[in-house]
Amino acid sequence: MAAKAMGYKVMVFDTVKDGPASSCADLTIVAPFDDTDALGRFAMTIDVATVEFENIPVEALEFLEERVPVHPASSVVRICQDRVLEKEFLRDHGFPVAPFRVVTSAAELAVALDELAAPSILKTAVLGYDGKGQISISQGDDAEVVWAMLGAPRAVLEKRMSFDSEASVICARSVNGETACFPVQANVHRNGILDTTVAPASLPPEVCERARAAATGIAEKLGVIGLITVELFVLADGSLVVNELAPRPHNSGHHTLETAMTSQFAQHVRAVCGLPLGPVDLRSPGVMVNLLGDLWRGGEPDWAVMLREPGCFLHLYGKEEAKPGRKMGHATLLGTAPEAVNKALQLRERVIR
Repeated sequence: MAAKAMGYKVMVFDTVKDGPASSCADLTIVAPFDDTDALGRFAMTIDVATVEFENIPVEALEFLEERVPVHPASSVVRICQDRVLEKEFLRDHGFPVAPFRVVTSAAELAVALDELAAPSILKTAVLGYDGKGQISISQGDDAEVVWAMLGAPRAVLEKRMSFDSEASVICARSVNGETACFPVQANVHRNGILDTTVAPASLPPEVCERARAAATGIAEKLGVIGLITVELFVLADGSLVVNELAPRPHNSGHHTLETAMTSQFAQHVRAVCGLPLGPVDLRSPGVMVNLLGDLWRGGEPDWAVMLREPGCFLHLYGKEEAKPGRKMGHATLLGTAPEAVNKALQLRERVIR
């Protein structure tokens, strides 16, 4: 939608029929990501390719790269879709990460648990998101049992960090190396899924500056073209620990559609198409709340509750089936925390029938 607002035509390559983006696209190809004939037709039609999420087979992106510019590059996606590569990249380039160990067996997990000697989180190396593919481990838990529960051949064991708050920074980097960071935002997760985002975060200016510097540094070291979202833990002493990276528009930035001078989606299009980056100043503070499939438990929610609220903006994604924990949409309410947060959460509860 952001690209079309700038006059571009859009083609979507999706593995499922009638995906939400298809309703806004000029053309759609539905095929598996390993269908080189379909990928070839896709490449012949477009001038530049980008990604909507990072769990796309790198081989598909490499195939496209031989034919058209792909932003972000397959090398960026390869790192960000694999927790082992991601953690090692951050550590090797001097960015702060939680102590971690790479494990490939129950025996290695037992050794790693002894070395970290603390409550930990075991995460699958690939395909884990929104709390999936993760197991919390306490000291004394049986490594054999935990490893069997994870059911993955390769994983990362991380020390569980004691943090004061969570934050994220969305950094844009253009084809010519220009960078711009959106204001730091504060996040709250529930059951491993983002629940609310507040912009701007109520953190000390020096903490925000270090967060933006880290995000910019990561974007430059990775060679990102497009957006990179850096999720952070803010510790009690104000220090920062990088938790995860996402080389794309991010759930925590959806509020920018209403709160920012340039939305994250428009900024992404500018970056990958070689246009000047837009201003990232906030037009208004605001809070975003995710709308999960749980809200549909009594039928279609009563969206009139939100639509009647001044300064509230409702976005539904057009997904056909509402499932518990599935992101079906979001709402952004303009205003300052904590009042706006409380009102947004109340509105979300009131839509349930």
